[in-house]
Amino acid sequence: MTSKWNMIIDVSSCDNCRNCFLATKDEHIGNEFPGYTAPQPERGHNWVDIQRQERGRYPIVEANFMPVMCNHCDDAPCMKAATGGAVSKRADGIVIIDPKKSKGQKAIADACPYGAVYWNEEEQIPQAWIFDAHLLDQGWKKTRVEESCPTGVFRSIKVEDQEMQRIAEQESLEVLLPECESKPRVYYKNLHLMTRCFVSGSVVVNVEGIEECAGNAEVILKQRSGEIARVTTDVFGEFKIDKLEKKSGQYELEVNGQLSGSVSMKFDLGDESLYLGTIVL
Repeated sequence: MTSKWNMIIDVSSCDNCRNCFLATKDEHIGNEFPGYTAPQPERGHNWVDIQRQERGRYPIVEANFMPVMCNHCDDAPCMKAATGGAVSKRADGIVIIDPKKSKGQKAIADACPYGAVYWNEEEQIPQAWIFDAHLLDQGWKKTRVEESCPTGVFRSIKVEDQEMQRIAEQESLEVLLPECESKPRVYYKNLHLMTRCFVSGSVVVNVEGIEECAGNAEVILKQRSGEIARVTTDVFGEFKIDKLEKKSGQYELEVNGQLSGSVSMKFDLGDESLYLGTIVL
């Protein structure tokens, strides 16, 4: 078996510092790497594109960030769109768009379902992040995006496919657009922060006419299939239940206080996270 390169990206660790974006720009703008890629244009190309997703409603709102780049797919759509061997997959799993053979083949850029292949209008070639293959071939153990990241978002590893699948299962990793069946080598941890919803609320209890935060109250989320999740409120009486599928229909929420009784409510979940407001026990 042959060891191949894979990239693991932890969405929860990305704070949009954009060091990875800048490191890639620094590496490729004005620099040509024969056999790997031509120089990246100064503008218009985001080989490492930081996507943003806001979830929730005031007062429980969050913003998450996700780097997206060439996924170095094993069944790459760009390879299928290319002619004359313009796109090839190396034995170590890295996909290379040949800067000479790909000239004039805009279909290569158009074929990428992730929008990660860019068209260089001046050179008339498609280009994408090359997994820093030119550096790895010189003996580097990590890619520049990983070296430049201060929060540990990236983890580039070279392992056999069977071992990678084990890691993916153990760490609950996901890939982008699995329905494309392109077999990407970029895996995401905590992808739910970009793709799924949460429900939240604030629980209070009336104490001698004054509303107080109901800490440590039990919150149970149910659906027709039964209990979905069970959490407790924090010291501020707030709770959040995450990883809910968008447009997943009607739910029932039950809140139980230790000494203040219980209350239940029903709601429908659409394609956005919900704040259910203040719930009084």
